[in-house]
Parts: sequence; C-alpha cells; structure tokens
Amino acid sequence: METKYFVVSRIDGDYAWLTCTSAEEEPFFIARALLPMETDEGSKLKLENFQFVMA
Repeated sequence: METKYFVVSRIDGDYAWLTCTSAEEEPFFIARALLPMETDEGSKLKLENFQFVMA
C-alpha cells in the first residue's frame, strides 16, 4: 500500500473529515478513535501500513 497524506479539514463530534493532499479524491470522514490523540482541525496526517500518524 502506498503512503498517502491527508489534512483534517473539519471535526464533527466523533468523526473527522479528511482531505487527501496527494491525489484528487473526495473528502471523507473517519472515526476519530482511529486517528492519533492529538489530531485537531488543520492537522496533517500520513496513512502508512493502515495506520494514521502525524506527518
């Protein structure tokens, strides 16, 4: 699996909206429990080996 980069564009309660910065994809939402604890709006994330980490 290739590494992808995302920006948290919005947080709605228990979910965060992610926008991919490395490809033309639609924004999608994901449970905040799957993201690092320190994730906030504007955070940059990296998806690597099926795990999100701060970029």
